[in-house]
Amino acid sequence: MTDHTFDLVVLGGGSGGYAAALRAAELGKTVAIVEKDKLGGTCLHRGCIPTKALLHAAEVADTTRDAASIGVRASFEGVDPDGVRAYRENIVAKKFAGLQGLIKARGITVIAGEGRLEAGPAVRVGDDLYRGTDVVLATGSYSRTLPGLEIGGRVLTSEHALDLSEIPERVVILGGGVIGVEFASVWRSFGVDVTIVEALPHLAPSEDLALSKGLERAFRKRGIAYSLGVRFQSVSQTADAVTVTLEDGKTLEADYLLVAVGRGPSTAGLGFEEAGVTLDRGFVVTDDRLRTGVANVWAVGDIVPGLQLAHRGFQQGIFVAEEIAGLSPVVVPDVYIPKVTYSHPELASVGLTQAQAESAHGADAVVAYEYNLAGNGKSEILGTSGIVKVVRVVDGPVVGVHLIGDRVGELIAEGQLAVVWEAHPEDIAPFIHAHPTQSEALGEAFLALAGKPLHTV
Repeated sequence: MTDHTFDLVVLGGGSGGYAAALRAAELGKTVAIVEKDKLGGTCLHRGCIPTKALLHAAEVADTTRDAASIGVRASFEGVDPDGVRAYRENIVAKKFAGLQGLIKARGITVIAGEGRLEAGPAVRVGDDLYRGTDVVLATGSYSRTLPGLEIGGRVLTSEHALDLSEIPERVVILGGGVIGVEFASVWRSFGVDVTIVEALPHLAPSEDLALSKGLERAFRKRGIAYSLGVRFQSVSQTADAVTVTLEDGKTLEADYLLVAVGRGPSTAGLGFEEAGVTLDRGFVVTDDRLRTGVANVWAVGDIVPGLQLAHRGFQQGIFVAEEIAGLSPVVVPDVYIPKVTYSHPELASVGLTQAQAESAHGADAVVAYEYNLAGNGKSEILGTSGIVKVVRVVDGPVVGVHLIGDRVGELIAEGQLAVVWEAHPEDIAPFIHAHPTQSEALGEAFLALAGKPLHTV
């Protein structure tokens, strides 16, 4: 057995882990990352990046179909799965090479292998022990399923769906959250008949109700079917089809069933509890500064209860590195973290929904304004419908920004600044948004809430 000593040992090289490593190295620490797969984790290789590449391919397919409506002669001849795969894999490969270059340039040691936490704190990989003055746990998440629902054959997770070598004819998607909605959008653009099954009353159930209803209208118009408020009961499969049965007795036939019911924390069998780390339903229990109950052991990303977003893990990784260095970084609550669903149309939000704001402040103390993208010139050019919804406390700050429409994810940074800085609409109203841009829609909503609407009555 060989002992190795570093200032910081990071278990997991995904968004949270590599961010912690990069920032710690920047602050002068000696750093090692233990990673059993590839640097970049799920986000780079099986999640955020490859799925957004698929969504862009889907957008191109839709644009080609509709080209004649804007005077461009083009013909849509179909989707080449191998070509889409090559495009997607090329993007991932470039980003992976860039990340490897960054890690190497910072002098970070990468240990390939499956690590296990031990007291010390330390991480064991085979016969080698990597001791750290501090250890960061960043082991990420896995695709969940439901009790009795076995993955395999024609029952897929999102990782399996990415690897499909065909464009199916019919797909049922179990779960109407971010993953389910995004795959539904891709497949429909590729010509697939899609049905979403969501046990809760609305698609995108964590979003403001205005966005959920807007997405349902848009999907209905696109021909994406959905069953809401009814639970899944069972699935059976043959060599070439699946039959999904719901609790109300309805059955759905398809080529595949995609299980998109969320992600669970990857913490089992890694020695966490044996080393004294407390788990709650598999998640690592930390304080608000991401310290576990074990001295000098920290946790970031999807294994920490809360939003499972790559950029949340990334921010937490930076936070922990700075906390270890004594810089006292600012805690960013989940409510201040922007969320984007990259479907057609996109959803983007930050802060409180109207219902949450009314619960926190009282219904009479909250006012919301919705600006329809039909009044926005750039949205009209792009051919997208949707809304911008801003929620404020009466005579007080903006507490929530909610958007639906193509490309609105690019606008949410301004919404985040408004919410986090507790800006009043009156503070923002004097500032100019470039014309013609979709950002003007946010400006119009702020103007209206400031009592001086311009392009609305």
